[in-house]
Amino acid sequence: MAKLLETVDLVTNFYTYEGVVKALDHVSLSLDHGITFGLVGESGCGKSVTVRSMMRIIQEPGKVEGGQILFYPTDDGNAKPTDLLRQSESYMRALRGDSISMIFQEPNAALNPIMSIGDQVSESFLFHRKVEMCNKINADLNAAECRTFYPLKKILQALYRTAEKKPDAWILKVMSRIPFLKIWDRRLRREALRRSIDIIEKLGIANATEIVRRYPHNLSGGMKQRIVIAIALACHPILLIADEATSNLDVTIQAQILELLRELKQTEISSVLLITHDLGIVAETCDRVGVMYAGNLCEVADIKDLFRSPQHPYTRALLNSVPRLSQEGELQSIEGSVPNLVTPPSGCRFHPRCPHAMEVCREEFPEMKAVAKNHSVACYWVNR
Repeated sequence: MAKLLETVDLVTNFYTYEGVVKALDHVSLSLDHGITFGLVGESGCGKSVTVRSMMRIIQEPGKVEGGQILFYPTDDGNAKPTDLLRQSESYMRALRGDSISMIFQEPNAALNPIMSIGDQVSESFLFHRKVEMCNKINADLNAAECRTFYPLKKILQALYRTAEKKPDAWILKVMSRIPFLKIWDRRLRREALRRSIDIIEKLGIANATEIVRRYPHNLSGGMKQRIVIAIALACHPILLIADEATSNLDVTIQAQILELLRELKQTEISSVLLITHDLGIVAETCDRVGVMYAGNLCEVADIKDLFRSPQHPYTRALLNSVPRLSQEGELQSIEGSVPNLVTPPSGCRFHPRCPHAMEVCREEFPEMKAVAKNHSVACYWVNR
């Protein structure tokens, strides 16, 4: 398969009063077109920091300080990648929500409490699809059945042609403030609202024409998460990043959201990057999986290979801590605690808790090496 998004030696630090938190330490990860990739690990291991670094939305005091984030927008295998760390903020604003969209963990934080649902979904279309909508409205105005007053029609058509060529032209901003001519902006917003209703209906939300008039506090948790997904999918992104998208929902709603993501993967989007600490969700939904520990990537494999033959000691420990139907006795726990990333252990960061640690593990971090087809591990004990 052709690559879609790749990080190469990604380094992200947070500058705090306690010291420099080394959140990501040379993380190299590759995501292909057409797959669902799961990124798993304990809380605080760097999963969310990884995807926020990819999207370049790390907030102060955090900073991406090294590496590359390579984006391959087409799947022909010959496309030249774009290094997102070298692009301007305006380029990233155009990319976010269009080619790459993200579902955040907490829908209440993602939705604006004082804006209607319709306005919030419409924002994606108004920002990323204004040219396309202006073209459609112009075509509607040219239709024989259009009854708009002839001189006004000509003015509106001129405004939409201007918007097609230069969406942020100053003349459009001026016209939006003139009551008589403000109709051009209202038509645009009506088209965005129509598209918002369509995408909400596609997500299986009943009575979408009524839902778009409501505010976030009028909706249940599961409904709010569906609206966040609608915003993320509005412009048909190539990659959808779901950051713990079901962690705050009850089991029934969680199953509905996961089934929805599965259906959307088949019809609307190319690839999904799923961030979670739930191995059950990963086993059910993902094609490939990467395991993270304390800011490092430990193991990457196809989902069946990882569950049948885990290689890294941390991956084994994680799987042994999951309850099974045939479980007898107490669950196995991982001894020790997650290290402080201000002063992380030297070498492999898992070595203080690893039953197979060797002297070399304490000295330098192991390289990621292939142990089988599509299965790589960063471990001296495995690759000895």
